[in-house]
Amino acid sequence: MARELKPAKMPAFDAQAFLDSAGVARKVTEFKKKQTVFSQGDPARNVLYIQKGGVRLSVVNETGREAVVAILGPGDFFGEGCLAGQPIRIGSATAIAATTVLVIEKKEMVRVLHAEHAFSDRFISYMLSRNIRIEEDLVDQLFNSSEKRLARTLLLLAQYGKEEKPQKMVPKVSQELLAEMIGTTRSRVNFFMNKFKKLGFIKYNGGLHINTSLLSVVLHD
Repeated sequence: MARELKPAKMPAFDAQAFLDSAGVARKVTEFKKKQTVFSQGDPARNVLYIQKGGVRLSVVNETGREAVVAILGPGDFFGEGCLAGQPIRIGSATAIAATTVLVIEKKEMVRVLHAEHAFSDRFISYMLSRNIRIEEDLVDQLFNSSEKRLARTLLLLAQYGKEEKPQKMVPKVSQELLAEMIGTTRSRVNFFMNKFKKLGFIKYNGGLHINTSLLSVVLHD
């Protein structure tokens, strides 16, 4: 009996290896914790890719009030608005830890997207996922309690739900920043963090460790 031949599974495209290759014109830039990567109103001339560390994206309105839009980590792109014709940055990016990014000029990014279909597919998939995440964040902000919003934010920081194994320890983020991200006060964040700790959902041991059981807070009605 002839054996059925199954098609070989294609390996996942390694965006990091590709971006590190000699074929992509880019520069590596190091940022210290709290250092500004770019500011709101700066010319939008490049796309950035996080190799190590983390970046906070924020926006300041006309009255000077700041809102945290997202916290990004290794493997995330940001500053991609320039590809859609944005002449200036509509928000600011700040390193939340010692951070290494690849800075890719707009023209080079456009060239790579046209020339390398595997990379283009990966980038489009990433951007669609980001858009879905933003929609989910908006729904979360409008309809969920601050406790659920905090639990969801901590799980996202721990990269829960990504195909690769999620990290158990999240980047060091202050309670003030968490409060800004979920739209509540630091005292409320402190209250819920203590509650999560007592229930065994989180623990402090050289950093903040997240237990996937925290998902029960998000799913609970």
